[in-house]
Amino acid sequence: MPINDSYSEEAVAKVIAKALGDFYCALIGKVDNLNIKSVIKRKNPYLFRAKAMNGAAQIVEAVLGAFVSSSEETIFGNVFFEPIATAVVQGQKALAEGVDIVVERGNTVYAIAVKSGPSVFNASSKKKQEQNFMAAQRLAQQARKRFVPIIGYSYGKKKTTNVGRPRFYSELAGQEFWTELTGDEQFYIKIIRVMDVLPEKHVEEFEKAYQKAANRLVKEFANEFCLEDGAIDWERLVQFNSGK
Repeated sequence: MPINDSYSEEAVAKVIAKALGDFYCALIGKVDNLNIKSVIKRKNPYLFRAKAMNGAAQIVEAVLGAFVSSSEETIFGNVFFEPIATAVVQGQKALAEGVDIVVERGNTVYAIAVKSGPSVFNASSKKKQEQNFMAAQRLAQQARKRFVPIIGYSYGKKKTTNVGRPRFYSELAGQEFWTELTGDEQFYIKIIRVMDVLPEKHVEEFEKAYQKAANRLVKEFANEFCLEDGAIDWERLVQFNSGK
């Protein structure tokens, strides 16, 4: 039995459009506020030298590209999937830690933790998620409600095994997750259909922000880590990155 098989497709379309706008807005904000010192602190200068990266623009392109790549997955997971899931189940933002959405249907409380792909957990974070579900379960029990905890992975596939102790929560990924929410086995396809050409409306603005950031970071890098003749001052770069 799905959580809500009477979702509004019109409402979902509006949520997706807004979520895409929020994604690009947040990503552009990250790029606009990036400075070369903050990003160089987290990079491996020895690797740059080993790859014979002798140009400021070459290093900036590598670090900026890596920064955007690592940021976009986190931002997308935060601003895109959770609002869609909330809209289709007509749920509420959860107050309990580690639970994103709470839905009450009759005598049942659904507690949903929305994740991006199925590789977000390590052993420690998975244990923490279980503890968060247990805390939420106690609140449901106090209200004499049936408690159904779900970890939903918004894309990908999740293999279920019977190895180890049985879990009191479900892990559903991709098509299975969205079908559990909506009862619509094609909903995971509908998300991509609704996106259609909406991303193209934001790409130009992002590209402008990206190029401005690249130009700014090259200038900052040259001022901080280049010699008078334009060569990279590798010793100064390593001292900044790794010195006491």
